[in-house]
Amino acid sequence: MAKKSASKKKWSAKVTETSDALDLKKEVFKSKNPEKIAESLKHSAEESHRRKGSPFQSAMSMLNFYINRAGKNLTRKEKEPLEKAKNKLRKLYHRPTQ
Repeated sequence: MAKKSASKKKWSAKVTETSDALDLKKEVFKSKNPEKIAESLKHSAEESHRRKGSPFQSAMSMLNFYINRAGKNLTRKEKEPLEKAKNKLRKLYHRPTQ
């Protein structure tokens, strides 16, 4: 069972590192500041040459990917700034907030 868990971690890490997504700043998702998370994702999305969609789509997709993949292991306190970063990201791209 331990091997199966380890392979899942490798799969999501591989997606983060090698997909046509973003070149992320190291440990961006560990920040407790939603503004910093959103600004870093925006910067990465606009500078990346690996993304396929718009900068907003890429940034939001990577944020959602991280929340969905790490969500089971995140405490409520750790997940809160990530969820708030979604609206901060929407504001940075002048999109309606939810």
